[in-house]
Amino acid sequence: MKEPNSAAGEHSGVAQPLEIKTFYSDEAVPRAPAHRGARPLIGRTLRDYRGIAIALFLATCLSVFLAGFEPGGGFFTIADACYKAYLLGRLPELIRELRPEIPVMLKNGGIYFAAVMTILVAHEMGHYLQSRRYKVPATFPFFIPFPISPFGTMGAVIIQGPGVADRKSLFDIAISGPLAGLVFAIPITLIGLSQAHVDVIHGVGTQYGDPLLLKWLARLYFGPIPEDHDVILNPWLFAGWVGIFITALNLIPIGQLDGGHILYTLIGRRAHPVAMLLLALALTFMIVRGEFAYGVMVALLFLSGPRHPPTANDHVPLGIGRIVLGWLTLAFVIVGFTPVPITMPTAPPQQERHERPAGSSQLYEVQARRSG
Repeated sequence: MKEPNSAAGEHSGVAQPLEIKTFYSDEAVPRAPAHRGARPLIGRTLRDYRGIAIALFLATCLSVFLAGFEPGGGFFTIADACYKAYLLGRLPELIRELRPEIPVMLKNGGIYFAAVMTILVAHEMGHYLQSRRYKVPATFPFFIPFPISPFGTMGAVIIQGPGVADRKSLFDIAISGPLAGLVFAIPITLIGLSQAHVDVIHGVGTQYGDPLLLKWLARLYFGPIPEDHDVILNPWLFAGWVGIFITALNLIPIGQLDGGHILYTLIGRRAHPVAMLLLALALTFMIVRGEFAYGVMVALLFLSGPRHPPTANDHVPLGIGRIVLGWLTLAFVIVGFTPVPITMPTAPPQQERHERPAGSSQLYEVQARRSG
């Protein structure tokens, strides 16, 4: 998939959305002071940190809305263009050029915001409501705003109490988030494809790696796509891409990711060498290919611990239905993950000015003229 506009500066190393539901060991959990009436950590978190969770949620909503102004580019592309125009003394000219685009940007932002937050909230509520169902102490989701990224967010974090969830309840809590998110992510992707078009590309602009699922769906809609053509992103399609990407990322079977929880409930401690092998492969890939888009994620996985702590009871049977569903859900990584999610532009904008396909917004053209 290719973003429709390429006014971004040459920023790289984009952080990826990430969600970690942490089950800390008893030793790792800060304990409340030993006085009468003291509450456990998670109980206090639910009560005292609700305001923080709400504030982060609202900040993430704003961040995602702004990122949607330029699908695939993020609000940073507009801010970067304005900053460079200011340095050249042409900010008023840029504002005049962009003024007709403002209604389109607001519409794009609204669509992208509604779609992405629907996927994220469904994902998080899948986890949270199952935690409530099994009476497992858990914080509200802490959404992470990230306005300088094309996505507008790095996902969310939930902290759950140690030693409460058993094998069965942990399985249900872990798997409910990805499945709930996909219930919305796939239809949103289909809406995006129905409104998208294929156009010629010239190897410039930010490009997004297509997982197998998107390649299959794009072929279903558009037939074989010529080598020098690509599907041009729109707000619906980019939101679907983000939803599929986040889901696949969280289903990687390592440590505290959803996939790590699911794999541990399926095969127990045998999940530990699998996690270590996957991390070793990820590091090798990054070093050999010089591709460090997942560097932040790998670092966080090392910090949170690739080994999964035991549940309250690892011997509770799952049943054949859960086992089959678990393996099928983990298999989504194969069709939803892309090793190289983002390819940044390399050609200077002045070489692109007359090569943009029809229908480009004026933002790119202004950037091209300023650079020329």
